[in-house]
Amino acid sequence: MTATTETRTPAPGRPAASGGALAGTRILIRFNLRRDRVRLPLWILALFLGTVTTAGNYKQLYADPQDRAAAVTTMDSPAGLAMTGPPHYLDDYTFGSMLGHQMIGFAAVMVGLMSVLIITRHTRNEEETNRAELVRSTVVGRHAHLAAALTVAVLANLALALLLGFGLGAMGIDSINAGGSLLYGFTHAALGVVFAAVAAVTAQITAHTRAASGMALAVIGLAYVLRAAGDAGGNDALSWLSPIGWAQRTYVYVDNSWWPLLLCLVLAVLCAAAAFVLSTRRDVGAGLRTARLGSPVASESLVTPLGFALRLHRSMLVGFGAGLFLMGAMYGSILGQAGDMLKSIDQIQEALEEVGGTSMVESFASMVMVILAVVASVYVVMAALRPRSEENSGRAEPLLSTGLSRARWAGSHLALAMTGGTVLLLLAGLGIGVAGAASTGDPGLFPELVGAALAYAPALWVTVGVAAVLFGWLPRAATAAWVVPVYAFVVGYLGKLLRFPHWMNNLSPFGHVPQLPAAEMNWTPTIALTAIAVGLVWLGLDGFRRRDLGTK
Repeated sequence: MTATTETRTPAPGRPAASGGALAGTRILIRFNLRRDRVRLPLWILALFLGTVTTAGNYKQLYADPQDRAAAVTTMDSPAGLAMTGPPHYLDDYTFGSMLGHQMIGFAAVMVGLMSVLIITRHTRNEEETNRAELVRSTVVGRHAHLAAALTVAVLANLALALLLGFGLGAMGIDSINAGGSLLYGFTHAALGVVFAAVAAVTAQITAHTRAASGMALAVIGLAYVLRAAGDAGGNDALSWLSPIGWAQRTYVYVDNSWWPLLLCLVLAVLCAAAAFVLSTRRDVGAGLRTARLGSPVASESLVTPLGFALRLHRSMLVGFGAGLFLMGAMYGSILGQAGDMLKSIDQIQEALEEVGGTSMVESFASMVMVILAVVASVYVVMAALRPRSEENSGRAEPLLSTGLSRARWAGSHLALAMTGGTVLLLLAGLGIGVAGAASTGDPGLFPELVGAALAYAPALWVTVGVAAVLFGWLPRAATAAWVVPVYAFVVGYLGKLLRFPHWMNNLSPFGHVPQLPAAEMNWTPTIALTAIAVGLVWLGLDGFRRRDLGTK
């Protein structure tokens, strides 16, 4: 007789017998690191280079004590404190305290974004694409995916902390010492881990990656607003409600207090523990928030490609619209103080002189428009790449198996990206226009600022066209469309401050937009950009018609 050995595979969702709920975590960590072998180094390197470049610029911009004293006067205002941090940094405004005061709040948003994307990519997205269920049918515990994602996020933030700590300490800048630099680096890591844990919770609530990311990013936004409101109004109680406020109250390079980071650690542990508990109360692929029952009869708009695309884009469009309106209002509220805030910064003065304009308000508003347009372009790229996401998930094939043509299906998403981007510019223009007119006392500035924002619409349309071409002809390289907004920000905004050559700005569609209200309106580049956008969209749709569906 021959003995047979029966191999049992754990049922999906059940802990594997060999390692319990965390079985397979180590393998998943290695797998996640391999998948992110390009993304994570780029994120970490970009954050590191941005910080050391800023620190080096401080040494040039504020070389004299008089310049730093003038900066203190500028920053010690509600608008200045809202955009930077608590006023205690201003007591001894050295290069180090400048870095902590002005950079921690901004860097918190970027580090938080990196951490949120890591978590949702390796948890909720894996479930949404059904890969998690396949993996968990093997010897992998139910908590392995979440534990692996959190571990990767922690490792990424620790790598950033060490790189910032040793890199800044080695620059040899006065007051930026080794101890303060390590604290500065670990402040970033603490914030990143907190927001990673928040994303772990939101990933349990909803069944969709975009919704989970959106909720976590909304928490980051709320934390920033609480911190800004508390610092601007002198109400420390509000700032202490925000993890960003905790991080800034380490007073890096001033007091070097490590204990506020313990608050971040406690919050991160509590959120992570809550995420593990909540994950046991739902099925794989589902969320704690049950989907609402829809109407038994679809509305007339949903039976059209454009109406259906609008339903898919609606939440993201509303979120970006609210954010850009508030962002525009924030910049508009300081237009009246722009001259006083920037008069002591020679490098910004030179950049504003290059922009032109009859007043500091017009020049500063023109520079701000680039930032608002770049933020709008983030939505544009996400919306334009939605067809690729639908294709990869297998949802596009059933639709295209009907009488719906490929051009109408993809074209509806591209049309939403173009019109949605224009609407976002309008909202940003309304925000900065209303607040700017109020802060300067000049009602005539309102239509000028709205028109200046809308002038960037053709550049957004070209961005959609680039994404369409990549989606149609090189679908595997579709994510390269992100180069357009990133390049526009680095060259179009930072390039003015860092004196990049003019030809670099000409490589971006944003570099050809008339810089209203500082410059006169020029219709030639506007018409040319529109024509290029139409050609690129047509080319992208033609490529999509010619290739196989689901090409990886």
